[in-house]
Amino acid sequence: MSFASHDSATRQSAGHAITAEDIQAGGAKASEDVARYALQLGDDALMLSQRLGWWIARAPELEEDIALANIALDLLGHARFFLTYAGTAWGKTEDDLAYFRDEEEFRSCRLVEQENGDFGQTIARQLIFSYYQYELYRRLVHSSDPTLAAIADKALKEVQYHQDHAGQWVLRLGLGTEESKRRIQAGLHYMWPYVDELFHDDELVDALGDAAVRPSELRADFDVRLKAVLDEAELSVPELLGAYGGDRSGQFSEQRGHILAEMQVLARRHPGATW
Repeated sequence: MSFASHDSATRQSAGHAITAEDIQAGGAKASEDVARYALQLGDDALMLSQRLGWWIARAPELEEDIALANIALDLLGHARFFLTYAGTAWGKTEDDLAYFRDEEEFRSCRLVEQENGDFGQTIARQLIFSYYQYELYRRLVHSSDPTLAAIADKALKEVQYHQDHAGQWVLRLGLGTEESKRRIQAGLHYMWPYVDELFHDDELVDALGDAAVRPSELRADFDVRLKAVLDEAELSVPELLGAYGGDRSGQFSEQRGHILAEMQVLARRHPGATW
């Protein structure tokens, strides 16, 4: 499995097929169940965007600094889409949902909440999550809910870059020095217990039918494609020990609170402020 070369620093995001403002102005109102589903997807993107933003001015290369910032901004855009749409069910804005919910009200998966660690650990998380998102969005474009389908169509174009970027780095680290190989393999082992949660079906997905994507149906393609890049990088798929499975009904890692404390502090100290 090979990856086409990208100039990460100069790369531009995909065309603007839909914007958060389009969703707001379009008048489509999400049902309660669709809103809860959109909230999950938006929270995943929001948390990972916050994590990746930490790397700005810290990445190992200037080009990589810009690349990770671009990916973080893409994910923040995805979060805006989903949170804006979710908010139509409850009369809330994207900012209401991002800044004024408490940690137990978020529905992000634990994988995206994990600490960045070293660069290898961050890339391991990126590989896993971007491959998962790709399988999710390429199916969600066929959602019976037109707004979810439109968001997925826009996001899919960007996630294709995210997985390519992560795959290139996995190859570079896995086939590099003994130290780079050790670090990326250690990163995979650290993140692997949080993989199962991504593919857990729940009552919400059952209720949504063809508006949503059943997570369990993504696993086979995810496993095949992920193993292919790990094989090429001469890395091993970690054995599943101490997996954190379960659903998103309020279970979360302690890291979530740390992310939110930093992300929400300004909005909560100065509610309603504009500048």
